[in-house]
Amino acid sequence: MDELGAQLRHARVEAGVTLASVATRTCYSASHLSNVEAGRRTATPDIVLAYARALGEADVRRRDFLAAATIGPIAANELIRNGFTAALAGHHDSADRWRDRVDRYGRDYMEIGADSLQTRLANDLVVMQQQLDSPTMWATAARALTTYGKTTKDPTEAIGWYDTARVAADRSDDLAVRVWVRGRAAIALAYEGAALPVAQRYADEATALSDRPSLGRVQALMARAHIAAGRGDTSAAIAADEDAQRVFDQTASPDGEISDSAVPAWRMATFRSMLYARLGIIGPGEQAQTDADRLRPSALTRFATHIELHRALMMTKAGDQSGGLAHARRAWAVLPADRRSQTLGLVLSEVERAARRRH
Repeated sequence: MDELGAQLRHARVEAGVTLASVATRTCYSASHLSNVEAGRRTATPDIVLAYARALGEADVRRRDFLAAATIGPIAANELIRNGFTAALAGHHDSADRWRDRVDRYGRDYMEIGADSLQTRLANDLVVMQQQLDSPTMWATAARALTTYGKTTKDPTEAIGWYDTARVAADRSDDLAVRVWVRGRAAIALAYEGAALPVAQRYADEATALSDRPSLGRVQALMARAHIAAGRGDTSAAIAADEDAQRVFDQTASPDGEISDSAVPAWRMATFRSMLYARLGIIGPGEQAQTDADRLRPSALTRFATHIELHRALMMTKAGDQSGGLAHARRAWAVLPADRRSQTLGLVLSEVERAARRRH
């Protein structure tokens, strides 16, 4: 990160571009970008793309090099080309059309998974950066950035995108979106058992922003339950689950709604299934698994795999290490490779760790 920040500063100075000019292309301040250049803050992909756009006016080769340095497997040149093409053509979708597109990404994420939509969503984010001219657009971008974080390959990268989404949500002044972005990021990390201190921070921010019942608050409270379970605090985990259930009863999404933004009954049951598998409490865990399988739309096959991995974790916690591990590996093997996700891989790893500890 120190080296990349220094590269950004060198390229900017050589091109004669000011920090303020780059800042206008991001949701970050010039002082934050100064810290990035000094290596004190992370040079996230959205920041590098902002530099690429600013420097592209002075040096196309330098622009493409900087973008490729961070984006890696995503076709950086293609992303930038699409963004500039849209700008030069005066292409400017309405806020309603952008909201519909992001809603579609939320449904696609649930139905087809991360890999198949990552590049499409990245392309739209590059174009969307140029159209952040209203609170509504900032709110829509915040939701898109949160979903994009879920398509990345490791929790550290995801956190960079979640942090960007939080800033965008705050620019929107939409309280519901601000709470939802933080709650969604918190449960994403806590469910995976990843970066629990960061998940705790997101959950605490979400609940401090508003005590009104909302889907964001539900997810923040469920995140707290998983964080407590990960730390071995069973009583706190159960208490947080009960709090979340009370809020869910007031805010549940319709049963047929398929979206990353929604929390219908089957998804709440999936959160609770993992929680009680993690705690090794069989009764509530089995009930949550039954509810999830009964209520889940048939198209969401990879979420059926989640439940099978939860069953495997519960078997392992109950003492059947070899049976639990074999069950988990069978569930993983039958799911097509293009339907697997970072989250499923982390849950499988948790089963494997639990089996080793038992031995």
